[in-house]
Order: sequence, then C-alpha cells, then structure tokens
Amino acid sequence: MVEGVLLDIDGVLTVSWEPLTGAVETVGSLTEQGIEFRLVTNTSSRSRREIAALLDRAGMPIDEDRILTAVTSAARYLVENHRGARCLVVNQGDLSGDLQGVELADAGSAEVVLLGGAGPDIGYDALNAVFRLALDGVPTVALHRNARYQTAEGPALDMGAFIVGIEAAAGVEIPVVGKPAAAFFRAAAADLGIETSHTIMVGDDVDADVLGAQRVGMTGVLVKTGKFLPADLEGDGPAPDHVIDDVGRLPELLRQLNPQ
Repeated sequence: MVEGVLLDIDGVLTVSWEPLTGAVETVGSLTEQGIEFRLVTNTSSRSRREIAALLDRAGMPIDEDRILTAVTSAARYLVENHRGARCLVVNQGDLSGDLQGVELADAGSAEVVLLGGAGPDIGYDALNAVFRLALDGVPTVALHRNARYQTAEGPALDMGAFIVGIEAAAGVEIPVVGKPAAAFFRAAAADLGIETSHTIMVGDDVDADVLGAQRVGMTGVLVKTGKFLPADLEGDGPAPDHVIDDVGRLPELLRQLNPQ
C-alpha cells in the first residue's frame, strides 16, 4: 500500500520552471484524494519560498512547508555536526535564507565548506579555494553529487563533476546531505509521518532519486523526462521498481498499487 508520495521537482514536475506533461493534473489529483505528498529536491538555486512561488505560477499551488530541499537538510547537518563553525558556501545563487543557524564566511576564515550547485558564476578560483581548504583538513560537505541538470537549452554540468576532481586531488571523501543520502529520504518520510515501506519516490535521476529511495525501503518510480537517458535502464545493477513515461501517469500507477 502506498500512503505517501515524494516527488522530485526539476525534470519531473518542471523544466526551467515550466510544467511538464501531466504535472498540474497529478498534483491536483493527489490533493483531491488526500494523499500526503512532499516535494524533495536538490535544487540549490532557489529558496523554498521562491520554489513555492514559481510552482504557483506554473499552476501548482503548493505550500512551502511541503517542499524539502537539500539546503534545509544541510542546515540541520551543519548545526548538528559543526555547530558554530564558520561556513564557506560555494553555490550558484544565495542559500542564506534556508541556512538557518549557520554562520557564513569567506575562504580566508572558513572552518567548514558547503558545496551546492554549479553554474556560470562558479569559477576556477572558487573551486581551487575549496581544494586548498580540503588539503588543510577543513571538512567539506555537499548538497548532492549530481553531475548534470536539465535546462530548456539542454543538459548543463553540475557540481558533482567537480566534486570527483576535488576528492581525487585532495585525497578526501565528501559526504552528501541531500539525495541520495539515506538520512535525507528517512527525514522526508518522517515529515510525511509515513513508514518508508509505504512511501513512493518519483524522480528522473535513477541513482539520486530512485535507487537512493529504494535503498531505504521506498518504492522507486523513474520517469522518462528531465535528465532521463535510455542508458539508465541498461546494466546489471539494481533497477527501478517502476518506470513511467511522465508524472502524468502516476495517478494510474497509484490505482494499480492501491486497487481498493
């Protein structure tokens, strides 16, 4: 039985904040049927309030309390594990609004580093500063390890591609606080108030969204939109529990899983 639904945003509900096929109808269907759902995203370019406003303009009015981001997860992680430490944030966009309780710093005074999303404003100097801090033993954490993200113009390189280089050059391992971290999915299920075994996760990233959720006992659903590639379904490794063409097919899948 599926009692709760987690939905990725970028590539599932929207691309460049324009609604994808069936997204508006699916959100409306979940609301009308009283099915608990949360939006879970590694997006680091917008605050929860901004995301809610953009979704509202796209025809999906959703309260910001239903939006769980890697940034809010990072704030909780930093307060719990590096309380009081001055934090250098490397990200395309301002994260300060959702980093409650975290003291921000520049590279010269940083005691911990948070890597967010890449973009045109993230250059060599910023990434080299992170590398040097890592060499000096300053702990570094990342919102995600996404290697790419989808835009209206096509795929764009994301921070995950640079994280691999920093780890190799500095000889460190950078933990992730957003998807696919198990703690992120368990926190999302706890926010729903539903056991992971009764929760379904819908995403376009087979590793970060779908398989990450399946590892904590959720049902994983891969959509063939956003960053999906046919190669995602090849190989001998774990496979998604379900694959659908787009999020508009989700209500039908839920009826199949919950026939009564």
